[in-house]
Amino acid sequence: MAVGVLVAGQAVEQGDPVAQADLPGPALHPAHDGTSFKPAASGGGPLLPWLWWLEEIGTGKHMQFSSRVERLGGKGAAAWNIHFRGVAALRAGEEVILLSVGDPDFDVAPNIANALKASLDAGDTHYADIAGNPELRASVARYHESLTGQKVGPENVLIVAGAQSGMFASAQVLLGPGDAVIVPSPRYVTYEALFGAAGAEIIDVPLRPENGFHLDPADLAAALRPNARGIVLTTPNNPTGTVMRRDEVEAVAEIARRHDLWVLTDEVYARLAHEGPHISPAGLPGMAERAVTVCSLSKSHAMTGFRIGWVVGPVNFIEHLTRLVLCMVYGSPPFIQAAAIEAIEGDQSAQETMAAAYKARGRLVFERLNQSPHLKCHRPEGGMFVMVDVRPSGVSAEEFSEHLFVEEKVTALVGDAFGPEAAGHLRLSMTYDLPVLEEACRRILKVAERHGRG
Repeated sequence: MAVGVLVAGQAVEQGDPVAQADLPGPALHPAHDGTSFKPAASGGGPLLPWLWWLEEIGTGKHMQFSSRVERLGGKGAAAWNIHFRGVAALRAGEEVILLSVGDPDFDVAPNIANALKASLDAGDTHYADIAGNPELRASVARYHESLTGQKVGPENVLIVAGAQSGMFASAQVLLGPGDAVIVPSPRYVTYEALFGAAGAEIIDVPLRPENGFHLDPADLAAALRPNARGIVLTTPNNPTGTVMRRDEVEAVAEIARRHDLWVLTDEVYARLAHEGPHISPAGLPGMAERAVTVCSLSKSHAMTGFRIGWVVGPVNFIEHLTRLVLCMVYGSPPFIQAAAIEAIEGDQSAQETMAAAYKARGRLVFERLNQSPHLKCHRPEGGMFVMVDVRPSGVSAEEFSEHLFVEEKVTALVGDAFGPEAAGHLRLSMTYDLPVLEEACRRILKVAERHGRG
């Protein structure tokens, strides 16, 4: 009897070469009863195959998996279902505005693309140095100093496959079973899984919406535990759009020095700080030995598909990290690194245009949505996201998101996925030009007016 699998919501027989050719590996995981497939999630349409696989992994009847897999899903995974439904509707020919994902709408600048092509044409397709091309590491060291004020050398830099890879690898080196890491919440959805994979416990520190999602140092101090090994920061923040002020960062640094803690900072949006300067803990006195900074070109230079980023930290930390990366990816593709060198060293006019566009888009959405008595939009200070409080409407964020998609064909992520402090909020991405965002705001306002009870 054929074994059923779920292919984008369709039941197919295992072994079907056409269906399997278009599917990522995890989707070929058979149904565990051997005769049927995993049904679609109730009320939300079919889950994408990889999401179903994450839900089901580790429950096989015959083969056993590491207990680590149970920590890889995270509570926020289901929040992406609204985005997957939007993508499916878009592919079916419906007119959908996807405000649920942070993939830049800009193409990579021609000079960067040309650098990649030239590298390929030159035959630069062989193994690269595990820690990264020495020229790129030197470029990153200079770039890091320009962003943070911390003077470092190539020996402080490791090239990785994007910031996500850098965060995961750093967690593996810095944390272990029984350790705790202090993380402000709301936080990016993968953090729960990547720190859990290291065996660490997350201690949440609330970033309250009434405080503009900024950090109260007293809350951070109250979160300290004997087993705390480090503090994690994201600035500018995803999902909140806040940029940490100097006094906040200095308070974190003071606590880290006093209690001998690592500070791991995700600074992917550092070049997109709109309403104030980017302040990195790495640039503060006494932090060089304990600051680890993760960054990439994905958002600042519209290079999400290149999967190139870096980690900057103390030399002994980079040495440990290099041994881990050797086991993971064995170096980054040299032609991608050539593109990264051009992105850092070459013409920056395209990047400056993108940064200005995100700033203008955020201001537009902030101004338009605050016209409604049923909504409260937080002013974005950086990055490419805007947080909208829908609680004044009397409608839950889940209901509002559902109405918005079903009735107006706009997708937005429910804030609860990022932490309880974001409950009642929607995260909107600024990845369309101004006319489309104007139309999206019009549709959001219609839903607020139609269903508002406040």
